[in-house]
Amino acid sequence: MKKVLVARRAPAAVVEKLASHFDVDLHQGEVPLAAGELRARLQGMAGAYITGTERITAELLDACPDLRAVCTMSVGYNHIDLAACTARRVLVTNTPDVLTESTADFGFALLMATARRMSEGERLLRDGRWKSWAWDFLAGSEVHGATLGILGMGRIGQAIARRGRFGFGMKVVYHNRSRLPVDTEAELGASYLTKEALLRQADHLILVLPYSAESHHCIGAPELALMKPTATLVNIARGGIVDEEALADALRENRIAAAGLDVFEGEPRVNPVLLTLPNVVLTPHIASATMPTRLAMAHLAADNLVAALTGAKPLTPLNPEVIPA
Repeated sequence: MKKVLVARRAPAAVVEKLASHFDVDLHQGEVPLAAGELRARLQGMAGAYITGTERITAELLDACPDLRAVCTMSVGYNHIDLAACTARRVLVTNTPDVLTESTADFGFALLMATARRMSEGERLLRDGRWKSWAWDFLAGSEVHGATLGILGMGRIGQAIARRGRFGFGMKVVYHNRSRLPVDTEAELGASYLTKEALLRQADHLILVLPYSAESHHCIGAPELALMKPTATLVNIARGGIVDEEALADALRENRIAAAGLDVFEGEPRVNPVLLTLPNVVLTPHIASATMPTRLAMAHLAADNLVAALTGAKPLTPLNPEVIPA
C-alpha cells in the first residue's frame, strides 16, 4: 500500500478517505512541521497532503525521491516550487473554485471594516474611550457609489466586482495581466485601466492577484504615492505583494487613509509597526474560513491525491503535463 503524509491536522472524514486507499502518516500538531521534520516525515512517501504553510523546494524533492504527488489545500501555490516538481515528474494540485465566493465575501467585509473604521471603533469602545458623539466621530469613507479598484481580476476578483457593482452601486475599475473579454467586462460593469491609472482612481483598492517573483512588492512606496490620501487598500492575496514597511510609513503619515490586511509577508509574524497603527484592520489569513468552504477545500485536496496515486485523473492539476497519457 502506498504511503502518504498528511502534513497538518485534517477533518476526520478526509483522513478516513485517504486511509481507505493509503497508509497514512498524520501530523496532528497545530504547529507546521519544520523543514527538517517535513523532509524526514516524507521519506518513503508517495504523496503529500499539505496546506499553504509547508514549503516544497527542489532540495526537499531531491531528498524525497519516492514523492509522486503534492496536493495543497489552498489556491495559492507559491510555497511549492512548481518547476522543480514538474522536472521531477511530481504532480501538483491546488483547490481553486470552491473558495471563490466565501473569499470574495470576506474581501468585501474587510473593505467595509477598513473604510468604515470598524476595528478602530470597537477598540475605542472596549477601552472605555467612547465618551460622546460628534459630527465627525469616527467618520470613514463612503463605500456605496465609490470607485472600486481591483488588482487581479481572476475568479475572486470578478466575484468582488459583482458585489461592488450590484450590491453597492460602485464604479468598478481593474488591472490584470490580461484584459477580460468584452462581454465579461460588460457583465461586471468593469473598466480596464493601466496599473498607474487604477492606483490614481480607486477610492478602495483590493488586491487579489497571484503571488510570484513578478508581483513581489508590486505595491510599494512608488505605488502608494499614486493613491489618493483618502483611499483604502485591502490585501487578501499574499503578503509579499505589499511592501509592508512602505505601507506602514504611508499609514503612519496618513498618505492613504487606511488598510485592511488578511495576509502578511512573514506570517504568522506581523510587522510590529502595523500592530500599533489605528488605521489598519488586521485578520489572521482567514478569508476562506467558513466551515463549508474549508471542508470543500480539504476534500478536493484529498480527492486529488487519491486520483494522482491511483491512476485516475486529478481534478485540479497545476502541471498536467506530468500525468501519464
